[in-house]
Amino acid sequence: MPSNSQLNLMTNILQLEGFTVIDYQLIEGMGIVLSLEKVDKKATCIYCGSVTRKLHQNNELTVRDLPWGEEDVYLKINRRQMRCEKCQKKLTKEVRRGSLAKDRSWFTEELEDIKKKRTYTERLKKKIVAEVLNGDIKNVAQRNGVSEQEIETMLKDIGQELEKKKPEKLRRLGIDEIAVVKGQGNYDVVLVDLDRGVIIGLVEKRTEEEVSKYLEAWGERVLNQIVEVSIDFWQPYKKVAKKLMPQAEIVADRFHVMKQVTDELDSQRKKLKREAITLKDSPEKEQLLSGLNKSKYALLKNEEDLNDQQKEKLEEVYKTIPILSQMHLLKEKFRRVFDDNSDWISGLFELADWCAEAHTVYPKSFGTIRRWIGEIIRIS
Repeated sequence: MPSNSQLNLMTNILQLEGFTVIDYQLIEGMGIVLSLEKVDKKATCIYCGSVTRKLHQNNELTVRDLPWGEEDVYLKINRRQMRCEKCQKKLTKEVRRGSLAKDRSWFTEELEDIKKKRTYTERLKKKIVAEVLNGDIKNVAQRNGVSEQEIETMLKDIGQELEKKKPEKLRRLGIDEIAVVKGQGNYDVVLVDLDRGVIIGLVEKRTEEEVSKYLEAWGERVLNQIVEVSIDFWQPYKKVAKKLMPQAEIVADRFHVMKQVTDELDSQRKKLKREAITLKDSPEKEQLLSGLNKSKYALLKNEEDLNDQQKEKLEEVYKTIPILSQMHLLKEKFRRVFDDNSDWISGLFELADWCAEAHTVYPKSFGTIRRWIGEIIRIS
């Protein structure tokens, strides 16, 4: 049996307001299971707003929470059914009058952090949705041990919650998207308050019409105060921003600008590996494959973030595959254009120099940069 000091420590680490840990177990192959008890014995009636302490019955459930390190965390919680005396008296009067009345004398209590009919906490939902912003549902589901259907439900829940709200003091708007099914062009559009780093809107269809309709519902007061709109390289987003927020400066999202270059570098790496595999067995094939194998992160990560093993792999790539070494140097130079420049004039000159040097080895990125140069140089 855990000691009181251990349970207090667990409660402090959990940081789930209104709950205290009364027991915990570490179950091999499953994770940590925390048994929780609600601190406040009262509950507010969902029908009439009265406060009651009368218990109708217990209803224990287990939900997923944020992991602790490598361990999954499950919470055992009693979502109580409570009896409301005020509603009971009203029901009794209705029954006496012979009118048909639904039994509203008892209700299931509301828990702020665990919504009804959901098997996860609100904070786990927010973590998973944030991960989906930079990936796709399938991979995020596998990484977090949830189903793709659960993530789709999370997205719909957030969409419904945000639909009822209008953003306050919104100055810098980001328009991004979530890949619902990777590689199939199926996206949800995500609207982000860039200053606060929070999602403020979710549009289920990635079309100019649906995005416009959603933003128009915010009203002119909200739209007119926006001074910057950050977008990826999709023309309909640019059209929407110009139409609804003509006063705002349109900038290219930095993540997508950098991703354009790293994706082209990675495509070249994969292409060279496919070609090397088809070669007849020879010292040249062995040397090429030795340099290409496990080279992805050595090439794509920021150079200063490489560990010792990745640095050694990068040196091997430089010795064996000249085109990738050239592309890697240009990738790092491209990143520094934005890291080292505080004004758009300096950035423009350095970007022009980069394009002149890189247009033959980065033809796709060069074409995109040329078309979106105005929005790219405005990146702060």
